This record gives sequence, structure tokens and C-alpha cells, in this order.
Amino acid sequence: MIEVEVHSSLRAFLREHAQPSWPHHLTMARLVARALRLGRSALIQTGSTVPSYRLSYLAPALIWSKPVILVAPVSVQQWLLRIEIPCLQEWMGTNKAIHVGKTFPDQRFRGLLITSPASWLADRLSQFPRLPSGIPTLIDDADDLEEWARNYLQAGIKPQDWDELMLGHPQQVDLIRDLRVRLTKAIFEHPTNPYECCLLSSGEQNILQQLFEILKPVADTDQYLYLPEAWQNFWHCWQSNGQIIWAEVSPTTGQFSLYCSPVEVATALNSVWSQQPVVLIGEALDLETTAPVYRQQLGLGELTCLKFGPDRHSEMIQLYLPDRLPMPNTALFQDALRQQVRSLLTLSCSGKELTVILVGDMPLKAQLGAAIAAEFGSRVQVEKTNLDDGGILVCGWEFWRDHHSELSSPQLLIIATLPIPSLENPLVAGRVAYYKQQHRDWFRLYLLPAALRELQRAVTPVRASQGVVALLDNRVNHRSYGNQVLCALSPFARINYLDRSLFADLIS
Repeated sequence: MIEVEVHSSLRAFLREHAQPSWPHHLTMARLVARALRLGRSALIQTGSTVPSYRLSYLAPALIWSKPVILVAPVSVQQWLLRIEIPCLQEWMGTNKAIHVGKTFPDQRFRGLLITSPASWLADRLSQFPRLPSGIPTLIDDADDLEEWARNYLQAGIKPQDWDELMLGHPQQVDLIRDLRVRLTKAIFEHPTNPYECCLLSSGEQNILQQLFEILKPVADTDQYLYLPEAWQNFWHCWQSNGQIIWAEVSPTTGQFSLYCSPVEVATALNSVWSQQPVVLIGEALDLETTAPVYRQQLGLGELTCLKFGPDRHSEMIQLYLPDRLPMPNTALFQDALRQQVRSLLTLSCSGKELTVILVGDMPLKAQLGAAIAAEFGSRVQVEKTNLDDGGILVCGWEFWRDHHSELSSPQLLIIATLPIPSLENPLVAGRVAYYKQQHRDWFRLYLLPAALRELQRAVTPVRASQGVVALLDNRVNHRSYGNQVLCALSPFARINYLDRSLFADLIS
């Protein structure tokens, strides 16, 4: 069986090449091999950002005698093509053809096709797919699959699309320009927010509706009216149920872009999963092994699930979780946060290791960055990656997620508040409103899972150094979901007080 061959080959490879120790290589490789042999779907949570886990799906994919599809972001593709695949192919003696592209090079291809998430989704959701059905498909970085799907299903109208529309309708230029002016005025009357976007009100949607009624041909006539592609896509998206319509504004230029995207992607993806067996591989997809919330969000049915956790001996963090701090939504919180951050930095700053301060609130991030820079000087940088030894990085969750691989493992990660999506963000508010309309638990099904997923991914780099995580959000101690937060952070050794000895071993 392929499971036996994969196990023995990969075990010998790992011994020979002294790969970074990830204890689950062989277990994961056997599961992927079994999924290929039986044509059954599976979901694997690696609990690791160490890229060597990818050997565990590459080995069975290269040994398997039939075609396989690998869906991965371009950055991952480059790593695999440059490092992992050549080394693994040469050592194992496999000669599997590798093709990078949107579809198979020919009908007889039996190699490994590597494609991007956007290309794969476009093919699977197309009425005329080019990829054959039934081909086992591995999806890496599946933590971002919902976002990939939403981005693909989203339609947008940029400022330049208005110019194209007027070129296509020279008789309606004055009307188009007038409606655009009205829409601009209405959008910029919305209260400003740090996210520089707003949901379109019913009145603003009516302006758009007027425009489309003029531009769209009457259904029961043969009249042809040209509509540029961006406008066609937006119209078709708008006609679907469960859509959010919003504007992204640029206060400096006075321009805006319009977007329409689905609140949930499960409905659209339902038809995808029956087309082929899939193996979804992510770092932290769900708090539970069976990933019920993640599967519901993506429209996935029953499948084999496997979850690996951090090693208790080599990846345990030290968790500082003080009690009696003011709650984040109170006036006293900012002063208490600054005092805690200052104390932590004073105790830890004698080393050359990186310190990261995660602040989700945009105004607070800027204020805190300025306050600690006044005391700790140029070592403090806000959302930059060119840091000196002993650097202090102040950043948001998205920046840390996108750039942590470019930085060394921090000895100290300070988390100001839990990464619960803010209702002040109009897009978050729009999704919450949809859940409420459906009489669904918007906190347990949307906000909390998103926060736990983000939290787990953010903390993983600290585990490499068994560093300190300081969580300064007192809701963890006093809200019913606090235990789930602690479960997401496990394994950890809890610390209730600050002491210089806390960082002594890390500094030495």
C-alpha cells in the first residue's frame, strides 16, 4: 500500500536530512496517502508554522502514481519548487512531472499540478471547468480559504470603471455623471472611521438601481445595450441573495470604489466539494478536532479530521494574564495598558530579541506606539520589518500575520486585546446584521471563531523560543468564553506576576 511506502521513504529522508523536528510528519503523511488511495476527503490542522510540515503531503503526492492537484499561494509554491520538491524528488528517486498553471497541460498528464487558490476556485465554480473532476486535491494554507473564496466571489467598481461606462454610453454621459456626483456626496456624508469604508444605505443603493435600470436592456426586447465587464459582474453579484454592498473611500482624493460580496461562502462552495476528494491543510482551522464551525462556514460535509497540537516540552509558552485590569471598553483601559506595556518592556529590554505588541484598535495602536517611542526611542517601530537588535514592533493583527515569517521569533508578545472583529468596522457590522436576520448566534459562529483562529496563528511564532505571551484583556478572566481562549493558547505555563527572572533564561 502507498501508506507503507510513504512512511518508510519519508522516515528515511527525515533521518538523512536532519529536518527541523516536527513530530507528526509520518502520521500526517500516512493520512494523506490514505486519502489519495481511497479518494476520501480529509482535514488536517498542523498547529505549526514550520514549513517542513509540507514534506508530509509532498511525499505521498510525489509517490502516488496518479495525477494530484496542489492548491497553494504563490509564496508557498515558490518555496516548494525551489527547495522542497527538488530535494525530495532526487532523494526518493521519483520522476513525477510537475506543472505550474491553471489546468493540466494535456489530457494524459499524470503528474502534480500546482495552481493558485484564485485559479482553482475560478475553475471549480465555472460552468465550463477545464480541470477534470475526481482528481485528489491538496489545499495548503486552508486557514485563508474562506477569504480566498469571498475575494473571488466579490465584484468591484473602481473609479476608472465610471470612465469606461461613459465611453460605452456617450448618450448618457450627463446622466451617469450626475448619478455619480449624487452617490459621491451621499457616501462622503457617512461618519468617518479608521477602516475608510461604509455600507451603502438603501438610498444610496437606489441611486445605483436607477443607473442600472437605465443601462440594462428591457428583458422582453432584443435591444442591445453595452455594459462593461466590471459593471456586469457587479450587477450579477448584486442580484444574488445575502450580499453586502459597501464603498471603500479615499478621503485624500475624494474618490470611492464600490464592492459587492457574499456574507457567507458556504452556499457557493457546496457544489465544489463533490467534484473531487480534497485534503485541507491549515495551521489552526478550528478549536475542535472535527472543525464544526470551519466546516459550516465553508459548506463542508463529514470528512476525516486530524488535529496536531504544539509539543508540551518544546513549544510551551509562558502566559502572563493579569487580573483586575480595566475592561477594554472602559475609559481606564488605555492608561492601564500603557503602564503594563512599560513594565513588561523595562523587564525584558536588556536582550537583543524581538518584542511584538499587537494592537487591533487603529487609533490606540498609533497612540501607544508614540507613547513608548518617547521612552524607548528608535527601537520602537510601527508596522515595519527593518528592526534593529532588541527591536520593539507595534503592529496590528493583519500585519503580524502577513510579515511574522520575515522576522525572528519574539521573546515577548504583548496582546492588548483579543482579536474579536470590531463592530465599528462596517463590514463586520454588516455580517453580524446578516446573522441576526437569520436568527443565528453571531458571536459563537462568527466573531469568537475568527478571534480564536487569529489568536492561535499569532502566538505560534513565540512557541519556537518558548517565549512570553502577555494577554492584557481581562475579558479572558471574566467572560464565559475565557476558557475557550485559554484552550486556544494551550499548552502554557501561567504567570500571575511580573519579575525580571521571567526573561532571564530567554535573555541568556
